[in-house]
Amino acid sequence: GGFIGLGLSLLIRLNFCEPYYNLVPSEVYNYLITNHGIAMIFFFLMPVLIGGFGNYLLPFLLGLDDLALPRLNSLSVWLMVPSMFYMELSLIYGAGVGWTFYPPLSIQSSMGVGVDYLMFSLHLAGVSSLLGSVNFITTILLNISFRVSVVVWSYLFTSILLLLSLPVLAAGITMLLFDRNFGTAFFEPCGGGDPILFQHLFWFFGHPEVYVLILPGFGIVSHICMNLSNNDSSFGYYGLVCAMGSIVCLGSVVWAHHMFMVGLDVKTAVFFSSV
Repeated sequence: GGFIGLGLSLLIRLNFCEPYYNLVPSEVYNYLITNHGIAMIFFFLMPVLIGGFGNYLLPFLLGLDDLALPRLNSLSVWLMVPSMFYMELSLIYGAGVGWTFYPPLSIQSSMGVGVDYLMFSLHLAGVSSLLGSVNFITTILLNISFRVSVVVWSYLFTSILLLLSLPVLAAGITMLLFDRNFGTAFFEPCGGGDPILFQHLFWFFGHPEVYVLILPGFGIVSHICMNLSNNDSSFGYYGLVCAMGSIVCLGSVVWAHHMFMVGLDVKTAVFFSSV
């Protein structure tokens, strides 16, 4: 996934080398930016930072031979294979809707079957991440002890965020699929739907996703600094744990600051601006 994302990003940069000559056509450029965003987030950063480092560090730091649910762990890994396959199919057939999938563009039948493949790919990747999160939470809660490493806390909070936000994204994408293929009108204005509803659903996932990607890094860097500096003080330890817990709480209720341009009412805008 990382190599695919890197290749797509190189094509994007090469396209900018000459202002009067486009290396790729405009519609193909939309395919590139869509699949680049999906590949780097769902098929590189999350599998490496959460799945890869988590599977290695959690048993090591908790003194275990393996995670609590090894078969569930294997299933979460194998689900990434068909998910990656469908993402590559979407690149072949073309899915130029952007990685945010905003309607009404994403519900137009003219966008082609590549969009459906990409949505199905995200469903499988989401199920994989959910299974991994359940495994991490179960392992940590069954084996947590006094003053456990901040890395363990960071993976616990990351898994909680994924468990809260991924089902909301799955619901939004499922409604998009129904709008595209089964004649529903969840986000179609002509049928009484509201495109802004999808933005609420997407950013309820999208903003916590920022912290999903950074919390493991916070934990690993903090663990290294505390051990190398021999400064494992109660203030530093509990301050870090409380800070990561606060990120989970606040990061889940500020999603609409990505949506100030869509015409939110004044009270809603003031609330999300304040938080």
